[in-house]
Amino acid sequence: MTARTPLGHLDPLDARLLDEFQRDLPLVPQPFAAIGAALGLAEAEVIDRLARLRAAGTIARVGATVRPNTAGASTLAALAVPDDRIESVAAIVGAERGVNHSYLREHDWNLWFVATAPDASALAAMLDRIGAATGLRVLDLRLVRAFNIDLGFRLRGARAAMTPDRPADRDVLRDDDRPILQALTEGLTLTPRPFATLAARIGRTEDAVIARIGALAHARILTRVGVIVRHRAIGWAANAMVVWDLPEDRIAAAGPALAALPGVTLCYQRRTVPGIWPYGLFSMIHGQSRAEALAVLDRAAALPELAGARHHALFSTRCFKQTGALLQETAA
Repeated sequence: MTARTPLGHLDPLDARLLDEFQRDLPLVPQPFAAIGAALGLAEAEVIDRLARLRAAGTIARVGATVRPNTAGASTLAALAVPDDRIESVAAIVGAERGVNHSYLREHDWNLWFVATAPDASALAAMLDRIGAATGLRVLDLRLVRAFNIDLGFRLRGARAAMTPDRPADRDVLRDDDRPILQALTEGLTLTPRPFATLAARIGRTEDAVIARIGALAHARILTRVGVIVRHRAIGWAANAMVVWDLPEDRIAAAGPALAALPGVTLCYQRRTVPGIWPYGLFSMIHGQSRAEALAVLDRAAALPELAGARHHALFSTRCFKQTGALLQETAA
């Protein structure tokens, strides 16, 4: 297991690297040289620092996050797993290549995971395999509407509201973008010219790859291009998925209000399951302590748009898996 380094114990330049480049990775032939120029570092030192942070588990990759259900299909799913089966069921779930996040949370529905696939039929087949292998019902909660899905929040200083999201322009997406998107979810090579390396691998030119990444980011197909941080590894370990039971006609107003609250890091509407899961509005709160996260929740519950809404805070207690999305089947 890799060592965990709280944010306050990070080297100051490492902290700046994480804080200032979670998005807006310079889309130039030598992005790490550009980062170095901003931080007063040589290109080689930026690459060395990123490689060390990745090896330590502090960052997942330098790459991008892809907006759900644009280039592929995805869902948030849950299982109600008996305590004595947690390890075996988590292993079954994690063995699926399309499962890119898997967490144990404080609720009867305790094992939560994000499943991604190149298309809807592959996603459905994956959920069927998990249900058959575990003998458990899979709660399938498809995304309805995103209010904020950009997890690149500032790690130091006062909490700030996240930037309001805007809809993706799906018309920008091309069939030949999928190899680029898959490469970005897996991570760029930490070399002086990572876009050239990617271009050579997929038979494109460096300029063409950079141009497509820029177009996809502008269209919000890519929700963020930069350093993908593992928040738990640097002390943001009190992470609560807060779910809210609201009538459909209140969610349109409640979602933006909740997403604009400092400390709320994700906010979106998902499908409900009548009689089983009535919570249609989801939000994430990342805190460095449980008390900090609960204080944000108190402010959220006091919002007029959420007045009287029943809610639950599902704190994560264990991370089983955290990787990039599966958008294209590749050779094993």
